[in-house]
Amino acid sequence: MPVQPRPPAPDGGPGAEHAGAPPDDHAVGLAHFNSLPFAAAEAAFLECCGSLRWAHRMAAHRPYPDLGALLAASDEAGYDLAPGDIAEALAAESATCLHHDAPRAAHLALRAAHAAYESRFGHAFVICLDSSAPSQHVDQVLAGIRVRLAHEVDEERAVTAEELRRLARSRIVELVTAGPGR
Repeated sequence: MPVQPRPPAPDGGPGAEHAGAPPDDHAVGLAHFNSLPFAAAEAAFLECCGSLRWAHRMAAHRPYPDLGALLAASDEAGYDLAPGDIAEALAAESATCLHHDAPRAAHLALRAAHAAYESRFGHAFVICLDSSAPSQHVDQVLAGIRVRLAHEVDEERAVTAEELRRLARSRIVELVTAGPGR
């Protein structure tokens, strides 16, 4: 599960507080991204969401006129994911890692929480942490797991799908903001 904050969506979505990238960084990055060969675009999208069907659909619908259209397409494709696609995307996610200097108790607590979640739901715990400071990530993950362990399977399936969509949006913004050669 990713714990790095992502750059913001210009539409006020996850991470909107980020003001370091000028607006035309998105346009430059998007133009570069739209011009990539299909296979390269699909591979980049797979880094945003581990569903091959989602990545293929996103790459096939280029060019995107602006970041808002790209994010809307991402959401639409995310809502259309079948259970097998979501399972594929979840398999591509990794658990939160702590810095090796973190206290041993923190490492143990995080491993135990992830193990309890995976035992209950059969997949990795995912959460988008864009609105949290890095110093709060471990606490947010532990609190999130504690709350979500009480969910019924269907409720957690819906929450997990929403977190995957939020992560994909956040990663797309990062991808497009990075632009060529950055």
